[in-house]
Amino acid sequence: MPLGTLDRTAPTLFKHGPSPLSRLTLYSALALFLMVADARFHVAEPLRKAVATVLYPLQWLMLQPVELAGKGAQYFQSLQAAQQAADEAGRKMAQMSVRAGEADQLLRENAELRQLLALRERLDTPAQAAQVLYDTADPYTRRIMVDRGQLAGVEPGSPVVDAAGVLGQVTRVYPMLSEVTLLIDRDQAIPVLNLRTGARSVAYGDPLAGPGGGMELRFTPANADVQEGDLLTTSGVDGLYPAGLPVARVLRVERRADSAFARIYCAPLAQVHGARHVMVLKPLAADMPARPEPEPAQQKRGGRK
Repeated sequence: MPLGTLDRTAPTLFKHGPSPLSRLTLYSALALFLMVADARFHVAEPLRKAVATVLYPLQWLMLQPVELAGKGAQYFQSLQAAQQAADEAGRKMAQMSVRAGEADQLLRENAELRQLLALRERLDTPAQAAQVLYDTADPYTRRIMVDRGQLAGVEPGSPVVDAAGVLGQVTRVYPMLSEVTLLIDRDQAIPVLNLRTGARSVAYGDPLAGPGGGMELRFTPANADVQEGDLLTTSGVDGLYPAGLPVARVLRVERRADSAFARIYCAPLAQVHGARHVMVLKPLAADMPARPEPEPAQQKRGGRK
């Protein structure tokens, strides 16, 4: 059968509905009516609430991954910020600790310098200030190096004192530096005077006495009047140390029946392990008159027969 002869009309047995244009017009008018009615009378509000209530669990479930990702990123950001703040606080604490230590050291040095100035005013012997640089490398001696030497007029044998008392004696002089042997060195000895009794003696260094070393009065009779707490000062009879400088204090006196001498342990008053600023005195021998020469032996009277 040719295509042109086909009947394209609907069979009469089917019922025809409204046309698409009619439905579009109807639905548009209905939508416009609902919008106007909802805007004026809120007729769709209960429906919206019901739909929102039904869809809320689904919305919450869909938003959880996003919230978890945001909270995770915020947690790591806050953790990094806290770590940076802790590091910055640690650096600031370290700087403040260093500054506090420097301030304490400056206060101590200031106090030492003030005491040295007061000591210099009381001394009649020429003196000059010096700073302790370092300890010598020899572990078997107790010596330090100061920043004054031959160019500054330092002489071998010059006494060295700090604000508390005698520290030691210059034993070697270099152009810019000087080596000072402390009182606690085993080869060091100093004439002392007991202020309470007026007895003279000689104090020797004893590096093994106590944890930091000390001094000992040797060759002192067992019946000598020496008590714990006696103050020992320089006697001034050696021609080096001025008289009256504090040296040490008696710590312990041991008297034994099998020995004619007592063992007297003393603690130096100077800071033998922590001095930073000292005074180098001029030896008294430079200002003392020369020792007179011994007179020649008198010829024996009368000759031999």
